[in-house]
Amino acid sequence: MKSVLDFAKWKEQGKKISMVTCYDTTTAKLVNGTTIDCILVGDSLAMTMHGHADTLPATPELMALHVAAVRRGAPEKFIIGDMPFLAHRGSLDSTLMAVAKLMQAGAQAVKIEGIKGSESVLAHIVDSGVPVMGHLGLTPQSLHAMGGFKVQATDERAAEWLLAQARAVEQAGCFAVVLECVPSDVAKFVTENIRIPTIGIGAGSATSGQVLVIQDLLGLNIDFQPRFVRRYLDGATLVREALNQYDRDVKTSEFPSQKESY
Repeated sequence: MKSVLDFAKWKEQGKKISMVTCYDTTTAKLVNGTTIDCILVGDSLAMTMHGHADTLPATPELMALHVAAVRRGAPEKFIIGDMPFLAHRGSLDSTLMAVAKLMQAGAQAVKIEGIKGSESVLAHIVDSGVPVMGHLGLTPQSLHAMGGFKVQATDERAAEWLLAQARAVEQAGCFAVVLECVPSDVAKFVTENIRIPTIGIGAGSATSGQVLVIQDLLGLNIDFQPRFVRRYLDGATLVREALNQYDRDVKTSEFPSQKESY
């Protein structure tokens, strides 16, 4: 099994890091049998698995439920659990309780969006023995403050600010940082000027690694295909074809066959 120590080694060696989101045991079993490096149980599950319009309805309890399901399916993978909306912005006690729920459910690290105003909190979590992954650029939990899902750090001043934030994440003791929806040259600039690895999503190829929502890369999310998503499978068509074939077999009494009956 991979450990948090591998991330620094991978960046030093120039080895790209592959990460996918995953939310359930069945899918986790499939990922467990692949060469994917690590799994993020993202708060995007509020949208992908529960049909919400954004990530805000996710709670620590809901995240822990899905982390536990993924851990049961992928016992050999390094798993990062997302800290949901405002979970690290209350009291230190409530923050640590939320962290504990994710770690006790089976996560080996937590991911926390943003850094401004949370530097000491992130450092305290790290000092408490919990690996933390940062998340900068487009931070979906702050979509209302950002005016929606928009590309971030699009000018020189914003790029310098993003680098300053990334350095603060590093200073807080985080082992890696996600860069979401930033120009590729900005992501390259940040990656080259911090020691910890960067994981890109909509941030070009110069980051230390990439993350995609597994439903997106498998072509199962038919209503969502932003520019940064590559579909590696037309999953929606394949699933529909299988369901229609099942429907036909049932209605023509082709299923179940004698071999499939007791």
